[in-house]
Amino acid sequence: RLRAAGNTLVIIEHNLDVIKTADWIIDLGPEGGRGGGELVAEGTPEDIAAVDASHTGRYLRGMLSREPSEDGAS
Repeated sequence: RLRAAGNTLVIIEHNLDVIKTADWIIDLGPEGGRGGGELVAEGTPEDIAAVDASHTGRYLRGMLSREPSEDGAS
């Protein structure tokens, strides 16, 4: 409802089913804690999937390549 009302949502998420539907992603890492905190990638889910240095991108790449096309074909 918030988005439908024209609001911008900023969320911290680790669930790829949610991440793959985002309009824009800011991927921080490459690891957690002391090994993280750097901007690894930003952009659409497809942009992130194209970044080899992104752990998120590697997992998204697999998910996005399995999604059916808009015409219903796999």
